[in-house]
Amino acid sequence: MNIVLFHSTYGLRPAVHAAADRLRAAGHEVWTPDLFEGRVFDSVEEGRTFQNELGKDEILKRAILAAAPYSERGLVYAGFSLGAATAQTLALGDEKARGLLLLHGTSDLAENASVDELPVQLHVAEPDPFESDDWLSAWYLRMGRAGADVEIYRYAGAGHLYTDPDLDDYDAEATEATWRTALGFLETL
Repeated sequence: MNIVLFHSTYGLRPAVHAAADRLRAAGHEVWTPDLFEGRVFDSVEEGRTFQNELGKDEILKRAILAAAPYSERGLVYAGFSLGAATAQTLALGDEKARGLLLLHGTSDLAENASVDELPVQLHVAEPDPFESDDWLSAWYLRMGRAGADVEIYRYAGAGHLYTDPDLDDYDAEATEATWRTALGFLETL
């Protein structure tokens, strides 16, 4: 499977490279675009400040340009938090998308969003400060109306970015469960 994996608001940190290596070890080809051009951050606040300076349109433009050379192959779009939101936007706009793997985040959908049974898997903490239960319920319904085939996995007690071992949110058990499930999902595509 061809996968483009987008980083979180922290930037392209070691955890993203480790995730890409895990996916490659399972036989996938993976690209990890650096949407922040080398900038990494130690806190959500620093990352968000930089993200806001760049602007949503610039981040999306960089993501599109990074994925474009591979999109004809039929990509699985994946990402962490901000990267998940970016991956979702790209996947819903790419008729050749093979799947969508969301880790720790979602995004709003355009009113006219439409896909043909796009397989989607979301992994998120429970509770998650950035993905409330009400939001996730509404998101799930909107994704279904758009034509996506959605699975949601919740991890009680885990922090928001629980798959990053360098952050306080890290939860080893939830991380391993996430990757077991995600790798199984990718095998079905």
